[in-house]
Amino acid sequence: MIHQYQNNGYNIVLDVNSGAVHVVDQQAYDVIACLNEMNADHTADTLKTKETEDTLVKQLSGYDAEEVKELLADVIALTEEGRLFTKDTYENIIEDVKQRKTVVKALCLHIAHDCNLACKYCFAEEGEYHGRRALMSYEVGRKALDFLIANSGSRRNLEVDFFGGEPLMNWQVVKDLVAYGREQEKRFDKHFRFTITTNGVLLNEEIQDFVNREMDNVVLSLDGRKEVNDNMRPFRNGKGSYDLIVPKFQRLAKSRNQEKYYIRGTFTRNNLDFSKDILHFADLGFEQMSMEPVVGPDTDSYAIREEDLPQIFAEYDSLAKIMIDREKHGKGFNFFHFMIDLEGGPCVYKRMSGCGSGTEYLAVTPWGDLYPCHQFVGEEDFLMGNVDDGIVKPEIADNFRSCSVYTKDSCKKCFARFYCSGGCMANSYKFHGTIHDTYEVGCEMERKRVECAIMIKAAMADEGEES
Repeated sequence: MIHQYQNNGYNIVLDVNSGAVHVVDQQAYDVIACLNEMNADHTADTLKTKETEDTLVKQLSGYDAEEVKELLADVIALTEEGRLFTKDTYENIIEDVKQRKTVVKALCLHIAHDCNLACKYCFAEEGEYHGRRALMSYEVGRKALDFLIANSGSRRNLEVDFFGGEPLMNWQVVKDLVAYGREQEKRFDKHFRFTITTNGVLLNEEIQDFVNREMDNVVLSLDGRKEVNDNMRPFRNGKGSYDLIVPKFQRLAKSRNQEKYYIRGTFTRNNLDFSKDILHFADLGFEQMSMEPVVGPDTDSYAIREEDLPQIFAEYDSLAKIMIDREKHGKGFNFFHFMIDLEGGPCVYKRMSGCGSGTEYLAVTPWGDLYPCHQFVGEEDFLMGNVDDGIVKPEIADNFRSCSVYTKDSCKKCFARFYCSGGCMANSYKFHGTIHDTYEVGCEMERKRVECAIMIKAAMADEGEES
């Protein structure tokens, strides 16, 4: 499969199955497009035929015939090298993925089903998750860590995210569980990578010191400009949270040397000009950031709709160009959705089947129930077990393990499938009642982000050649 597009003056050709990216001139771009239209399943042998050459020269009659033939020879060489018109070899090993045993490497600990903010788009219903407010006890958390160790097989590095609601509302238990985890590391030759996701309301110097000492990553929730953030992330009395939180986040980011954290925002229909919010983060001094599109039904006034996509695409294009310019002037920053590895990237299994929810990654409620991920908490059809009995419904894990880019029709023809790995299964379930589908509005945004990310790589490589 070949995907071609033009962005910011670059002619880009992506060979989907190999991941090879080619930045070419207009004539080469047109040659590849013509060949792809003739036969998307070209091999080096079919490209070498006289019929292919004659048809190509005829269809590109506006170009010099000898130059077209030379470009065809270049395409043949790239195809023989496995960098153009490559075949999909991953589908042959999808059965291996389905047969893999459940080896858990990460837990999302719902340390607090409670929150001190009232964010309007919160899928967790201000921390209640379709249920009751509750704080996880140390005993439940300890059993969760024991479960992780017992089900982690030979994996040494284990990940635990303290999540909510707002986890700082249960801070003593967070500290106690980190201490317990450090003790178990020595006993079982494991290493815990702790992270925490916080709105920052309760953040103080003592917490900051502990986080810097013990947490491998910190996710800081903020939506951007003051008016945007305070509209969607108010306290329960309606007062905005921006003025209280921003100085705390700035101190924390600086104390971590602008590493191992990121500002995590959400944009909605109310701020489709979200590139301004990302740049606002940068102007506040933050260097690691994410801005996620809200996910919700059209009945929500703030939900993103299909008609919003052209403006969103323009925002991503604008942001990509600004990021290139800022990088050139020594003011660069990282934007999560534009971070792409064209050299290595995730392993084959991840490319096909995604985040590992339900198999490698589980969420734990305050009372110890196990779900495939935090977005399924409260959906009783996805209750897999508990920290006392373990996984008692392995068929749920089997269902998640069988979900891949090859079980979703829309993924089979999508050029971005090995970058998003089929998208979020929770979003698929919310919109279609099955994890084996896709959230199309989200897919459209993902495709645009991948295109922008590759273009940025091309621009930086171009800049490197010129310097």
